[in-house]
Amino acid sequence: MLSERGDYTIRHGGPSDVPFVFDLGRRTVDDGLSSLRNAPASNAAAAFDRSVNFALSEPHTLLIAEAGGERLGFMLGLDDAPDDATGTPQLFCVYVAVEAYARRRGIARAFFDVAEKAAQAAGVRYLSLVVSEENLAARSLYAHLGFLTERRILCKVL
Repeated sequence: MLSERGDYTIRHGGPSDVPFVFDLGRRTVDDGLSSLRNAPASNAAAAFDRSVNFALSEPHTLLIAEAGGERLGFMLGLDDAPDDATGTPQLFCVYVAVEAYARRRGIARAFFDVAEKAAQAAGVRYLSLVVSEENLAARSLYAHLGFLTERRILCKVL
């Protein structure tokens, strides 16, 4: 156990948690999509699957939140994903998801606390992620956690 937070714990995930990651991720992938891209849900699910499969094939950290043996959420991060513009070492958060009924309990915050401590212990000074402009709840959380906008991805609908 990495962290105990009242009614749930955060632990390292393993192979037996991967089906949960795919299930919850596919159920929540639409939460972070931009309305600019009118794509079928199957495209988002396929993109999620590719991202997770890639992350699991590289050095990664999988964190699981659970209570009473029930999984509540996960965070998947790439341990060795240098920044694409500078080559600076960073921990890159690939995906965070929490079951809808378990949200607003500090689980995502706890994931980031654990990830930040692990990165610092490894001498890594940056924790990065990508979030949709429209995902206001996530953006608010990230701002509260101290994340700053470093770049923007622009899209023009043709």
